[in-house]
Amino acid sequence: MKHTQREMESLKEEVKQMWRLVISQLEKAKQSFINNDIELALEIMSRERRVDAFELKIDSDCENYIALYSPVAIDLRLTLSLMKINSTLERIGDFAAGVARHVIDDDCKKVEAKLIEELQIERMFDMLMGMLSDGFVALESENTRISGKILAKDDEVDKIYHNAIDILSDYLPKNPSYTRCGLKLLLLIRKLERIGDHCSNIVEEIVFYVDAKVLKHSGDKISKT
Repeated sequence: MKHTQREMESLKEEVKQMWRLVISQLEKAKQSFINNDIELALEIMSRERRVDAFELKIDSDCENYIALYSPVAIDLRLTLSLMKINSTLERIGDFAAGVARHVIDDDCKKVEAKLIEELQIERMFDMLMGMLSDGFVALESENTRISGKILAKDDEVDKIYHNAIDILSDYLPKNPSYTRCGLKLLLLIRKLERIGDHCSNIVEEIVFYVDAKVLKHSGDKISKT
């Protein structure tokens, strides 16, 4: 194996390690929210520093790779894609930490379980973890056929978010004592919707690397940053 190839494999492995960490953060965020687990939320906040450290190291390593080896064609596409995926994973980690902060600061323990169920927050979490895991598989296998499935899930996440606005718009006037909690829940759901957008951006980067196609601003699917 050439030295440049070894360096590239090392970069990919770093990104995959960060990816696994971010998936873990999102899984813990789900459990923390559902169970109102403050200790788990504090663990997420602590681990967020690891996510930030990963981003800085990977970004630096990618820049060094470009400076040392002047990659072209597919190697350059992969390096650029890894840099963007790295940045996007860090943002997803930030949103997972935002969920943890919601749990830690939560003064909304009396919100009805029926409302939480109707808002489909748990389903939203599950879909996002599926998108993130499928993206990981797409990069590892260099197979973009799964990209359509991931982008379709983002559309479903968007629908849940817009339905949540309608649900809360109807619920809160009838239950004014829940207004503050309802607004906080809407902010939480908005964070989850943004994670879906970032998962779609990751898929677009994988398609750019593997197929040399730019999905950003193409067709009906607009990349959201």
